[in-house]
Amino acid sequence: MPVFLAWLKSDDENMANQELLSQIEEAAEKIHTLRQPENYLVKEKGLSEEVIRLISKDKNEPEWMLKKRLEAYGWFRKTPVPAWGLDLSDINFDEIIYYAKPDAIQSNKWEEVPEEIRKTFDLLGIPETERKALAGAGAQYDSSVVYHNLKKEWEEKGVIFEDMDVAVQKYPELVKEYFMTNCIPINDHKLIMLHAAVWSGGTFIYVPKGVKVSMPLQAYFRMNAKRGGQFEHTLIVAEPFSEVSYVEGCSAPQYNVNSLHAGGVEIYVKEGARVRYSSVENWSKSTYNLNTKRAVVEKDGIIEWIGGNAGSKGTMLYPCSLLKGEGARADHLGIAYAGKGQNQDTGAKVYHLAKNTSSTIKMKSISSRGGITTYRGLVKVAKGATNSRVSAVCDALIMDEESKSNTVPVMDINEEKVEIAHEATVGRLSTEKIFYLMSRGLKEEEAVRLIVSGFIEPIMKELPMEYAVELNRLIQLDMTGAIG
Repeated sequence: MPVFLAWLKSDDENMANQELLSQIEEAAEKIHTLRQPENYLVKEKGLSEEVIRLISKDKNEPEWMLKKRLEAYGWFRKTPVPAWGLDLSDINFDEIIYYAKPDAIQSNKWEEVPEEIRKTFDLLGIPETERKALAGAGAQYDSSVVYHNLKKEWEEKGVIFEDMDVAVQKYPELVKEYFMTNCIPINDHKLIMLHAAVWSGGTFIYVPKGVKVSMPLQAYFRMNAKRGGQFEHTLIVAEPFSEVSYVEGCSAPQYNVNSLHAGGVEIYVKEGARVRYSSVENWSKSTYNLNTKRAVVEKDGIIEWIGGNAGSKGTMLYPCSLLKGEGARADHLGIAYAGKGQNQDTGAKVYHLAKNTSSTIKMKSISSRGGITTYRGLVKVAKGATNSRVSAVCDALIMDEESKSNTVPVMDINEEKVEIAHEATVGRLSTEKIFYLMSRGLKEEEAVRLIVSGFIEPIMKELPMEYAVELNRLIQLDMTGAIG
């Protein structure tokens, strides 16, 4: 299936595309009906030391993890909500369900997952995708991972791909060495303090020295509980000269009350290693997506961040790369779409801490029907990081007079012998281009879709095929009938 739907076809084919969009809506509606919070083992609202101890006890965690949770909770209680970025005053932390555990035991056999949960992921296409193109897959439903599987050939090479909760049990010393220590400390900011206190589920990946995983690993996170909070933790360790690609998808149904997603992603890229992290986040418009993602990159290591954001009421997401080794490299590519009632505050942060490091930032955003997008970026070149090279390009497309786009770049350069380039463009949907395409026989809506597809193509072609198709459909579907 092509990444971009062919809007230039005949009327019959265009009708088929409309039928396809209807099928997407129908599948989404089916997913929304699979809410069964009464089957959850724990569903208390509000946060307290008792809730944190309950989470830790239910997971049979070692004492050091409980201590880390409680210390983070102490920081959370005395730290104010960030005053920059989005207005988070709508979030009532006392009304959030911090631990919603479905009545299901994790399995590596898909047929053993409870039927209602299995239906949700079947509709999202997870098992089919795994069979075709993945080295391993995991599926999380609210606070618990219900399915996890790694193909035997990678297991035999020493690759670890586990649910984060299981990894704490099976590899306690390895997890303890990396979990919220040097990459993301537990007192980094208020939302990560909350995450450290109540984290649950997620993914742990360990790739031994010299092993190159040629097929991507994938995890899909589904938040289904009303007033729910999801706080999965992803930890990836790529030993020297190894390679791995990880794909993450996220979604949640629409409710009339706010939900919260505050995940954490830590990536350690050792000497000469390469990690590609791809994600498509389609949280519902009743969800705040406040995610923290960071990578530490050593000598000649490469981190690639590729992301698409098309959902949520409000998003604050700025993947961060710490280039601490000589010759380290970071590539950040992202697309954000904000429709009616949405505020997407996204961007990237890169710290050049060593000589001969390089980074590329390419971000695109689309604002439609009153949506707000913001690029918020930081590039810092430390003293002594000579011959650092930075290229940042941010393009924004505004579809109508109601919508807004902001650019907030910060360049903190403390070394003279560097190459720095920053380019930002913001433009309205071109009436001239629409007129030209219509003069060639296209309808107005077809012309708009073609222009939008061309605008986002450089980012979309870097996403895994099935995720690029999904994101493109979501954007086109949300824009249907919305021509500025």
